[in-house]
Amino acid sequence: MNNPVLQFPPELLLAAQDVRVAFFDVDGVLTDGGLYFSEAGETLKRFHTLDGHGIKLLQQAGIVPAVVTGRDSAALRLRLHALGVEHAVYGTEDKRPAAEQILATLGLGWAQAAAMGDDWPDLPMMRHSAFACAPANAHVEVRAMAHHVTQARGGDGAVREFCDLLLVASGRYARLLDHYTAP
Repeated sequence: MNNPVLQFPPELLLAAQDVRVAFFDVDGVLTDGGLYFSEAGETLKRFHTLDGHGIKLLQQAGIVPAVVTGRDSAALRLRLHALGVEHAVYGTEDKRPAAEQILATLGLGWAQAAAMGDDWPDLPMMRHSAFACAPANAHVEVRAMAHHVTQARGGDGAVREFCDLLLVASGRYARLLDHYTAP
C-alpha cells in the first residue's frame, strides 16, 4: 500500500469521522456560481471532473452524496444522473427541511451529516451538520461558520477537496488510492 501524501489536521478528521451523508449545494459549490444562458434561454453549467470523481469515491466508501439546491436545470439533472446521485431536492431555498427529508429517508441524523455550501441559504443545513465545509470563494459569513474552507474555489475542485477530507476521516482514502496505484 502506498502512503498518501494528503494530510488534514486531526481535529478536522475527528469532526468528520462519523459522516455517512454529504450534502452539496450546486451553484458556487459544484459550479463556479456563474449562471450561463444560451440564446434559447437554456441554463448551462460547468462542472469539474475532479469533483465528479470525488463524489463517485464517496459512494465507493459508503458515504451517500446528496444535493439540495435552490435552482433546477436539465444540465444539473443530467450531471447528477451520470454521477449516480440518487438523493436530490431541486428548487428550494429552505434547505434544512429538504436535508431532513433526505436524512429521514436514509435513517440517519444530523450527527452523521456533512454539508458544503457557499451562501446564506446553505447556513441552516451547514449549522446542523456535524461537519461543515465551504469553498474558498464562499460568502464571508459562510466561511466563518465552516469547520473547513477549501483551497479551491467552487466549481474548480473544491468538492473534491471536501470529498478527500471525508474519505481520509472515514479511514478509506488510502485503500481507495491503493486501488489506482497498486502494481
